[in-house]
Amino acid sequence: MLDLVPLFIAIPLGAAFLCLLLKPLGERVAAAVTVAGVAGLLALALGAAFAGSEGAVLAGGWGAAVAGQPRYVVGIALVLDGLSRLFLLVVAVVAAAVVVFGLRYLSGYTGRTLYHALLNLVLAGMTGAVLAGDLFTLFVFVEIASFASYALVAYGTGKAEVEAAFKYVLLGSVASIAILLGVAVVYGAAGYLNMADVALAVRAGKVGPAVTYFAAAMFLCGFGMKAAMMPFHAWLPDAHPSAPAPISAVLSGLLIKTTGIYALVRVFYGVFAVDVRVQQVLLVLGCVSMGCGVLLALGQDDLKRLLAYHSVSQMGFVFVGLGTGSSLGILAALFHAANHALFKSALFLSSGSLERIAGTRLLSQMGGLAGRAPATALGLVGASLSISGIPPFNGFWSKLLILIALFQGGFAVAGVVAAASALLTLASFVKVQRKALFGVLPERLAQARDVPASMSAPVLVLSFLCLGTVGLWPLGLGGIVERAAAAVVASPGQPPPLDHYVQLVHGRRP
Repeated sequence: MLDLVPLFIAIPLGAAFLCLLLKPLGERVAAAVTVAGVAGLLALALGAAFAGSEGAVLAGGWGAAVAGQPRYVVGIALVLDGLSRLFLLVVAVVAAAVVVFGLRYLSGYTGRTLYHALLNLVLAGMTGAVLAGDLFTLFVFVEIASFASYALVAYGTGKAEVEAAFKYVLLGSVASIAILLGVAVVYGAAGYLNMADVALAVRAGKVGPAVTYFAAAMFLCGFGMKAAMMPFHAWLPDAHPSAPAPISAVLSGLLIKTTGIYALVRVFYGVFAVDVRVQQVLLVLGCVSMGCGVLLALGQDDLKRLLAYHSVSQMGFVFVGLGTGSSLGILAALFHAANHALFKSALFLSSGSLERIAGTRLLSQMGGLAGRAPATALGLVGASLSISGIPPFNGFWSKLLILIALFQGGFAVAGVVAAASALLTLASFVKVQRKALFGVLPERLAQARDVPASMSAPVLVLSFLCLGTVGLWPLGLGGIVERAAAAVVASPGQPPPLDHYVQLVHGRRP
């Protein structure tokens, strides 16, 4: 399986170039290339997740073996472990649903070849970031995904889309500068970019606390913006509503996870020794994101803008879980990040279906659509129940575990904020269902019809995954979530994750 690891990047990257190279053959060829590429990516991700393969692939085989010491890697390392396997699977599953949905949804748009090329480029950037074994490679792949997403936000080329993309570019550039500055400071202090080597240098005291805290602050600002964490979230409420529904699903379901959450987890817990101060910062920012995000969502009439603010709020749940520093809290945070990718992607795709059916995104102009569009209604209800934390959907289990971890760790205030945010989320989606699906059908929608099966099926599949795969069987899936958490924080009686990560990269324990 390790020999196939580079294909996680090569397949979407090659598909992006093929889409442009074969542009004269028509948009259907580009769509076929994208479908084939995502199918291959999904097969690889399933194989890696359930086979349990781990290890590192060194580009070019560079490195220097020193007797009695670890082999310090000079070139690029692609590392496959429990954490990267979870996020690769999430990327592949959501990407497959988005691609199928977009085939029919974007039929009225022009320039679909460019859309497919950019979407594949985003996938290449996200898979590369998840596999990156050194800080600069992580930065490069995050930028690849970010630059392609900037263009996708402006894909509609309308005034609102271009304005949202411009704001996204400005804030994204500030975040990129912060990340690059953090990488430079770490490299100057440690002399390495490889995460395993930097982690060893930090543990050996070669990187002073001042450098560590400064770099951590830069990474928190940079990756925090990518994750739409308050107060770095200003780009998201405009970018998500402006982009077409499939692109919004990628932005919220995948991009903020891979270029934000994953990167922070990998750097903070894999490279730096996260102490109480950093955990407190994560808890505070998580509480602010949870509470303010859901309050802002409650007042929205635009469905996609409402969903965008819920992305801010739900990422707050992830951050408070990470802020506990406990094995249960981190497991719950990673579980919720994976769950959020499923139900939020389903919600954004559902919003696209509702907009196509009703001709508007405003909830006040909808109503009674459950009878006219039963498949869309079923998918929306399932995803809404999941994000609202209703048992036995997956969102209930991950939120419950986060609450238990908070109260067990003595973070009662954060636990109260999380519980209140969960209740307000439920209230928000009761409003969504009441205004969109039930009530009186407006006269102008008397002849409304459901979207084609190619659009409703991906939403139903994602909603079923929220219920059947990880709802009725929480933390199942062959222990994928548990192994991801084990790669971040050690359970009682288990070896430190850093030792295991170094062994994967260097081929021996430090």
